[in-house]
Amino acid sequence: MTDKLPDWTNGAEAIVYQSCGVCGTAQYFHRSFCAACGAPDPVEKRASGRATVYATSLVCRAATPETRAHVPYNIVLVDAAEGFRMMAHGDNDLAIGDFVTASYRPFVGRLVPYFEKTK
Repeated sequence: MTDKLPDWTNGAEAIVYQSCGVCGTAQYFHRSFCAACGAPDPVEKRASGRATVYATSLVCRAATPETRAHVPYNIVLVDAAEGFRMMAHGDNDLAIGDFVTASYRPFVGRLVPYFEKTK
């Protein structure tokens, strides 16, 4: 097994996904196999950070005491340019269909992907 590419889950400013060498499917949740065809060892790749908003939900009630300082905050589902879907944070005024680009911001002591409208 090769070393994993660093991404936001371990403090790097990057989104890493997997791509199947057999069928070409992109997947965001890391697995030892392709979820579409079952082929082993999908390849890790770094995403561009470009995406389209698929869904958005403005959180107005803190789930934990730590998140209270961030309310209101927006949780978005985005379809990445590379073909996978992921959940992240984003600007409060985002709407379905908006073209967005990822940056990275602190949230409750962790660096998280944060999507803003593409300028």
